[in-house]
Amino acid sequence: MHTLIAEGLRKRYGDLFALDGFDLHVPAGVIHGLLGPNGAGKTTAVKALATLIDVDEGTASVAGFDVRTQAARVRRSIGLVGQNAAVDEILSGHQNLVMFGRLYGLAKSGAQTRAAELLEVFGLAEAAHRPAKTYSGGMRRRLDIAAGLILTPAVLFLDEPTTGLDPRGRNEVWTSVREVAGRGTTVLLTTQYLDEADQLASAITVVDHGRVIAEGTPEQLKRRVGGDRVTITLRGPVTDLAARLGGVADEDDHTITIEVTSGLAALVRTLDDLGIVPDDLRLRHPTLDEAFLAITEKEAAR
Repeated sequence: MHTLIAEGLRKRYGDLFALDGFDLHVPAGVIHGLLGPNGAGKTTAVKALATLIDVDEGTASVAGFDVRTQAARVRRSIGLVGQNAAVDEILSGHQNLVMFGRLYGLAKSGAQTRAAELLEVFGLAEAAHRPAKTYSGGMRRRLDIAAGLILTPAVLFLDEPTTGLDPRGRNEVWTSVREVAGRGTTVLLTTQYLDEADQLASAITVVDHGRVIAEGTPEQLKRRVGGDRVTITLRGPVTDLAARLGGVADEDDHTITIEVTSGLAALVRTLDDLGIVPDDLRLRHPTLDEAFLAITEKEAAR
């Protein structure tokens, strides 16, 4: 069952298509990454699915509800955490969540109970009665995510949730996002950080100029730029040997970089047969950054 479905979405601003035939299919209970360059249409897609804007063409549904004809039911089924903090820094963490609960229509007692539950889930119980302004960046973002989960939504939209956070804060948010998905909520994550998508997402959609240009698991996207790479460091000249091995030579660093297609063991045997003992030999897997650059550069060249 797909919790998020978008087919042929188009949204035009003047002569510019922010979405130009955008498609998306996301199963229930997963973290799905939505990647793309600045201005690619990621935020517009999230706004359309969250019923914050209407589209000119196409259809979409969230948790089984049509975003155009059942917008109110969609809104009751989602949580949305934007790029900017939504919490009130003067209020405590507990007061913030109670306020959001009341805004969502919960009775006072229900809002207090739900606030306490979420503070515990997100590791904020000890700081529950401190003003949010005393929280670290990671704590504030976790409180933001908790606010988006007041009504236990079927879908949580996270739009660049770790922008501006230090590594510790990012790791705190990553832990919270995994916790959310582990409890059955579908997460649509937009991010500028490729390592974040690699760490969290089970599948990724790459969008550019308002349309999907690639999709698959992180590993499937990485394989688009080839296999693993081995860098061999030698003491002497490397150009002739690089030609024999089918690699790329760097005489300044005395290295040869080779794409490995038949396994590292076969390369080691070849070096042994040639009587070559390298000073260093390092295996590196393709990164999602490399895959993203290759995919978007190919699209830009069209």
